[in-house]
Amino acid sequence: MATSLDKTSIAKRQHNSASTTTSQGITTMLPQQTIDKLLNLVVDKPDEVLQHLQSAPQLANQQDRHGYSLLHAAASYNHPHVIDQLLSTYNVSPSLVDEDGETALYSVETVDMARLLVEQHNLDTNHRNDEGQTAAEKFEAEGDYPEIAAYLSSLVPSGAAASILSQTGNPSAEQAGAGTVAPGEATNGAVPPPPLPHGMSLELGTMAESEMGEAPDPEFRRRIEELAARPDFESEETQRELRELVQDALGGMAGESNVRQRTS
Repeated sequence: MATSLDKTSIAKRQHNSASTTTSQGITTMLPQQTIDKLLNLVVDKPDEVLQHLQSAPQLANQQDRHGYSLLHAAASYNHPHVIDQLLSTYNVSPSLVDEDGETALYSVETVDMARLLVEQHNLDTNHRNDEGQTAAEKFEAEGDYPEIAAYLSSLVPSGAAASILSQTGNPSAEQAGAGTVAPGEATNGAVPPPPLPHGMSLELGTMAESEMGEAPDPEFRRRIEELAARPDFESEETQRELRELVQDALGGMAGESNVRQRTS
């Protein structure tokens, strides 16, 4: 995902801080070491970053002039062990934001990294950047990583259910998403999910029958409607089943998506 600071330019920047190299080939920074130097190393030498932090732990929380931090960089370059160390050992705040008001969750490029930040380190999926977007909404708008956008969206219960119902051809999905169906009113035998949360919208459109491609999987549609109809829809167990169902449906998306080229 594009950040306020081009990640490749970080790797290519020239620094004035002095350094020396040991006989083992490890770069050792002198006292004027800077966060810029560590951001360079995150790209392909994450273990060296952790070595430097042992002697200069105060750098774990530092940010460059654009607010870019080691947490953002480690999330972008998919270094989970660096993420774990920053958040657990050095107590870096998971809500650390850059100059655009974006947390590390906006920088991820794999679903696994998004899961790590959300499920193990509790990054807030409802956080909004300076443009008012959640991470899910920004991924959806940019379209670079649809599998990440789908995963983050699936964490919003009613949003996920309404979106999937609309995609599976439920004729009352628009009412379900907008919350215009009266409580308890049946929708093809199923009670619709709650209204979408504030700030979220559901867009529906029409297309010619010839453009529709294969018909939705009847079994997949049945399972979604069954979950939406359950009285315990908001329970932890039902939400877990919904997330698993969404993730199953997205199973092939990660392999099909194009790898975004980092700009130079």
